[in-house]
Amino acid sequence: MAIISIVFPLIFMATLGYFLTNKSIFSKEQISGISLFTFYLSIPAFLFINMFQADLSKSFDITALACFYLPVVTAHGVGVGLYCFLRKGQSQRLAHGSAYGLACSYSNTILVGLPIIVGALGQEMMGTVFIIITFHSALLFSLTFILALRGEEAGFKYWPFVKGIMFNPIVMSISLGLLLNILHIPLFDNLANGINLLSQPALACALFVLGANLSFYKVAKDWKLALLATFVKLIVLPTFVYALGSLFMLEQQLLAVLVLLSASPLGINAYLVAVQVKAQQAVIASTVVLSTVLCVFTMSLWLSILL
Repeated sequence: MAIISIVFPLIFMATLGYFLTNKSIFSKEQISGISLFTFYLSIPAFLFINMFQADLSKSFDITALACFYLPVVTAHGVGVGLYCFLRKGQSQRLAHGSAYGLACSYSNTILVGLPIIVGALGQEMMGTVFIIITFHSALLFSLTFILALRGEEAGFKYWPFVKGIMFNPIVMSISLGLLLNILHIPLFDNLANGINLLSQPALACALFVLGANLSFYKVAKDWKLALLATFVKLIVLPTFVYALGSLFMLEQQLLAVLVLLSASPLGINAYLVAVQVKAQQAVIASTVVLSTVLCVFTMSLWLSILL
């Protein structure tokens, strides 16, 4: 399959969202409404119905999870180490380093990784994708908060954070679909058809919202730190995943899923975490923009290697 045929529809939708918002055809409030529909209804419906229908015998692979998460945690640690090295003598280096580590390791699996995998590989690997992204936010956000707390004295309330992870619509929809799949609980045909209809605009809306949100973020003065984090995120992390997956001789399609997920740009939710820990907000916002724009080229490179 030609790389341009995979990448162009994604670029088209994201560019359309950016252009229409940048030209004020859609306001920030209207984009917020589309975002609510996308992230609380359409994407959860998409994740639920695909997890419900997934062939779980081909989905859970402990080796694949290790080949993805070991590099991800390592990239987070590399980010923390880089920041502490570059900001010697700065107070609260660990607190800020933890946020920077998130910038180097957290992937936009839903808005970018998922559409690219569907376009390149079809829906056969969806079960594996959903198993992986179920733990993605919980692991990296928890790691970031723990390190941030060690770096400063300000208190942090754990229960709201844990509750936010547990009742996240992404986690809940995947978990519910997985539960019904394991227990072989059928859905009424009319209900399944309704959920399928709700899920159809999920990927298109996600890409549109991604492009629209880029018009709200700017590259800040700390662009060098953002560019370094982007390099780790788009090049170093997926290279590590590719090398480890090849070492363990993973099946080619499974390896492609892992690499494409890890090669996705920094997710916007990382900025929300940075706001909560009060560290590196400008750098992370800049990294979201840079990594999303540059991933057009790096994703094309990875697709040419993997396919």
